[in-house]
Amino acid sequence: MNLNQFISYIAQGTIYTVGVTLIALPAGLLIGTILALLYVYGGKVTGRLMNLYSTIFRGIPPLVLLFILFFAVSKGINLSAFWAGSLSLGIVSSAYQMEIVRGALLAVSGDQMKAARAIGLSRLQAIRYVVLPQAVRLAIPPWSNEVAIVIKDSSLVYALGVPEILRRAQLIAASSQQYLLAYLSAALIYFLLVFLTTRLLNRLENKLAIPANP
Repeated sequence: MNLNQFISYIAQGTIYTVGVTLIALPAGLLIGTILALLYVYGGKVTGRLMNLYSTIFRGIPPLVLLFILFFAVSKGINLSAFWAGSLSLGIVSSAYQMEIVRGALLAVSGDQMKAARAIGLSRLQAIRYVVLPQAVRLAIPPWSNEVAIVIKDSSLVYALGVPEILRRAQLIAASSQQYLLAYLSAALIYFLLVFLTTRLLNRLENKLAIPANP
């Protein structure tokens, strides 16, 4: 088998890799944003609980967490390995995305909140209409790094039997005995996915950037 045949076979797993990413990233962002808001605006006790959540989920290897969450998420629920793995990765990612959003929220000047409250907005309205839009803009650069990490971490669902890129690379490597070529093909596909996604996010960042004063 030549390189093109390897890439063609392994690339068929891209739909699973992209699917896992498109589930895990939004799930992690939703959970992470809610937790970040609780962290920043929920008071000391809530903040400590969120810090504990972050410490635990960022201190345990993702593959170990994936197994723990996979069996927890799928227990008693008829979820496929694909869905259970995707949601588990989303929960793992939520701890990192929480820190990204928290940092962005803290980077917005406190005067913005004071000004919003001064014109009659409630605290919730000030967060929604004044603080969050600015935080989203600030969060894009570090969030693009998390996107790349989730794309690469999606390979972990191979351990659950999901036929994504790495799993297909393993299968074709075992059948052809050309391990180097198989894994180089997988590496190339992962690189292209990360590269293209990063470029798109860089364009989005530039589009949303506030022009500097002349």
